[in-house]
Amino acid sequence: MQLVTVAPAAAALLSALFVQASVAADDAFLTAAPHAGSAVSDVYPPESTSVDSALFPPESEVGFPGPTPTGAEPAAIQTAAAYPYNRGPTNQFPLVAPQPHGKDATSDKFDITKYWGNLSPWYSLSSADYGLPDTSPLAPPGCNVTQVHLLYRHGARYPTSGAAPAQFAERVANASKEGFEVKGDLAFLADWTYKLGGELLSPFGRSQEFLLGIQYRQLYGHLLNNFTEAGTIPVFRTESQDRMVKTTENFAAGFFGVPEYMDQVSIEILVEAAGVNNSGAPYEVCDNSNIASRGGIGSTMASKFAVNAFNATIARLNSQISGLEFTPNDIMSMLQLCSYETNALGYSAFCGLFSEEDFLNYEYAFDLSFYYNNGPGSPVAAAQGKGYLQEFVARFTGEYPEAWSALNQTFDNSSTYFPLNQSIYADATHEVVVLDTLTAFNLTALFNGPPLDATANRRENSFVASKLVPFATHFTVQVLECPAYEPTKQMRFIVNDAVIPVADSYAGCPADPHGLCAFDNVVSVLKDRIDEINFDYDCFADYNADAGVDYNGRAPPS
Repeated sequence: MQLVTVAPAAAALLSALFVQASVAADDAFLTAAPHAGSAVSDVYPPESTSVDSALFPPESEVGFPGPTPTGAEPAAIQTAAAYPYNRGPTNQFPLVAPQPHGKDATSDKFDITKYWGNLSPWYSLSSADYGLPDTSPLAPPGCNVTQVHLLYRHGARYPTSGAAPAQFAERVANASKEGFEVKGDLAFLADWTYKLGGELLSPFGRSQEFLLGIQYRQLYGHLLNNFTEAGTIPVFRTESQDRMVKTTENFAAGFFGVPEYMDQVSIEILVEAAGVNNSGAPYEVCDNSNIASRGGIGSTMASKFAVNAFNATIARLNSQISGLEFTPNDIMSMLQLCSYETNALGYSAFCGLFSEEDFLNYEYAFDLSFYYNNGPGSPVAAAQGKGYLQEFVARFTGEYPEAWSALNQTFDNSSTYFPLNQSIYADATHEVVVLDTLTAFNLTALFNGPPLDATANRRENSFVASKLVPFATHFTVQVLECPAYEPTKQMRFIVNDAVIPVADSYAGCPADPHGLCAFDNVVSVLKDRIDEINFDYDCFADYNADAGVDYNGRAPPS
């Protein structure tokens, strides 16, 4: 792709010469600027610059900090009268997301950000949607949270390098060489450039993780007292990709403060690379996950669904452009640009091109992709989630896990890198692995209903990608002491603030209004699930898997 750095004055001149959108009538075609579709980037900080600590000494050298007595650790999960749900515009501040095409000021508001699949910002789900209307993540009356386990996804990021948004930009750039014209809703495209980098966290993504860290300190800060009594600090884990390291650092900064996080938590960075065992990147050692007919069933189904999902919009937009003809792939690319640009740049003109129906279909394409790639419709999902399943159970039981999955036993057999006695655990990973893990845990309430239909959203299944795999999605396991229960040690599962019932999928777990089940019983069920998942077979065997089947994440027999 051509990389053009345009000086502000030159950009203004080019825009004046080639694009006069502000004065052009809607029915008049505009000739695209020569730089339309070109990739542009900025670099900060400037080369060979750094803070001069001799001139700008740190707090420790300046001194005079004022009084610094500490208070008690927050324990809102125990003490709050109501739970602090992440709903409304706060979950996407400071992003600007317009109403869909065709919506006027008198129409009911439609939040497009909740229909972006894995590109949506996370928001609080309702326990009622999963059959538990009378509970929240707050500790049930009389119960105390004694341990918390967190698995969370990185925040909003730039697109994968060379993916659909960049490919669309290249199409526009190539068309600008020959010359194309636009009008109406597409007038902005005449001067549009591709401003997205590759895979790094965006500023909004950093804020998501920082706020998530603050949230968990407010809720579970009292559990740090266990570390104080033991004379140790926690180990939080992540992967080696830049966005994963920055995700954990921002989460830790929110949880511990700045600069306190730098010496109050040990951040363990596990290598993410082909052939290297890592529970946070199991696809690197699971061959079948990279075979389209097994690990990519959902991607194929989503592509087929998109072929006829946007016909009306394709016709409308193609009537507003000359010299470039849009395809279904272009529509999906532009919808992704709406999501990525909003998350990275704060606003995207692409969002206003699409109707409410378009966003619903966009979401459903993601639903198909994730349900059949990393959910129950995938033959490799449970195998890929088995690593975290084993690690969670190891922490529950105080016994190191066996090497029956993608986990890295070199690290997981060490009290230094895999401590078994922490009251707070936090592991960062990717959305596909979070969903793999939920599938491995057999939390069937998240996928309640028949397999997703390949041709249309029948709304018969509880699974929605934007609810389970958005940016900064998180899976929480609470261990509690509940004197009113027998036995008193209980456990429950929470996904993005929704408590998930297990009575229908965990033998021996009765229906409970708070989603609780006896700790020992849950551990026994999960051990059986570990034994049931055959990592070697699911990841390496030669078998046939069909689209449209609920495999419970397991490969069919050959």
